[in-house]
Amino acid sequence: MKDARAALRYAKAILNLAKDSKDESAVNLDMQLIASTIAENKELAVALQSPIIKSGDKMNVLKAMFATKVNNITLGLFNLLQENKRIPMLGSIAKQYTLIYDFYKHIQVAKVTTAVPISPEIEAQVLAKILALTGEKANLENEVNPAILGGFILRVGDVQYDASISNHLNELKKEFDNSHYISKL
Repeated sequence: MKDARAALRYAKAILNLAKDSKDESAVNLDMQLIASTIAENKELAVALQSPIIKSGDKMNVLKAMFATKVNNITLGLFNLLQENKRIPMLGSIAKQYTLIYDFYKHIQVAKVTTAVPISPEIEAQVLAKILALTGEKANLENEVNPAILGGFILRVGDVQYDASISNHLNELKKEFDNSHYISKL
């Protein structure tokens, strides 16, 4: 990504501004909303990236979509990006902001893979267990993969715990293969 460094610089500047006014959590929610909206709406993503669409028109779209939902700091970011002709970077800046915000707040990302979507009750239990084990809060991302059959695979940072049924079946198969090999000796 050619503008990754610039996006990181904008994100750091916005975080510092938000910390000064004690609005970093509100701006983080704004950035999550912006990132998810752009990711889910391909037409918006294409429009923001288009060199044919005027920056004033892009700004009107952003204000129409977010003006009543976001913090003044976020609206200021929109204006700054328009002045610097950097509106296409908005999605990258939003993602970078949430990453550095999580680092600043010592929040890690935990990925849990399950055969079916997890319920809010199970999610709360998993988050409590992660906090107990690591001492740090985590944002939980649930990936659904029917191939694991049941159970779960939890990844927090560099640590992975595989309690999936497919993993248990593979371990049993290895044991049977090994015992079969040993009995032939």
